[in-house]
Amino acid sequence: MSVDPYMRVRMAATLPNYPSWELGAVMDGSAIGVVEASGDGSLAEGTVVSHRYGWRDHALVPLTEVRPIAVDPAIPLTAHLDVLGMTGLTAYVGLRDVARLQPGEDVWVSGAAGAVGAACGQLARLLGAGRVIGSAGSPEKVRQLTDELGYDAAFDYHVPELTAALLEVAPAGIDVYFDNVGDDHLAAALDVIRPHGRIVVCGAINQYNQLGERPGPHNLINVLTQRLRVEGFTVREHLASYEAFVERASEWMRQGRLTSAVTVAEGLDHAVHAFREMLRGANRGKMLVRVSEDP
Repeated sequence: MSVDPYMRVRMAATLPNYPSWELGAVMDGSAIGVVEASGDGSLAEGTVVSHRYGWRDHALVPLTEVRPIAVDPAIPLTAHLDVLGMTGLTAYVGLRDVARLQPGEDVWVSGAAGAVGAACGQLARLLGAGRVIGSAGSPEKVRQLTDELGYDAAFDYHVPELTAALLEVAPAGIDVYFDNVGDDHLAAALDVIRPHGRIVVCGAINQYNQLGERPGPHNLINVLTQRLRVEGFTVREHLASYEAFVERASEWMRQGRLTSAVTVAEGLDHAVHAFREMLRGANRGKMLVRVSEDP
């Protein structure tokens, strides 16, 4: 089962137009399971499926809410919760449909060693980006970005001045900023982005646990002067693209052009710990919880 940053947002009851959990309800999230029994003849026992009933070890799921997974020896099952799941689709539609990334354009991804960020670097490259730049929270993660995940350059965001660090690796600027962090990262992007650039707001993990208000970027005037487009999105509005994406991304995986990076915690009783570790950036790639052994 998957634990994700958006789950932290759903714990808040005050955000408009964003679904929140009811206190006392079982949390849910993307998961992979095996059919142990079925009341419908079209879904055989033993079928591997994905569904949205995570955070439990057994679930009674309506047939309309499961998606059979074609088991492929070349593709680990965990990839269906990562680059072949909502994580990969988020990166894909954010780059292709929201940013409208064009061949040769330069991209900066913040939170680049997280789940969506790890997919973003690879997919930006596959979609024809020019230079792909990432930022992460440790030297080890920075090395992973350039050595394993297709980033041309990367930097540790623990620096006195983010704009200066970004300019060191992108002296000519960027065309697209894929924002997973918000706050000072967004301000740095506004300083460096070229005219007619696009800012894709996928997440704002710096703000999920903040108490009280914080000032917004000081340089929002750059949206006007640089004629920028800033757009937020949620992947749930793009599910019509999912099947075509999975087919395309699966072929990239078989070709060795797309990889899945995951961190796995063992046991449902470690789910809360895994969730907290993910929020503080302890994971490399997608954070998952193994509830039982793979079939």
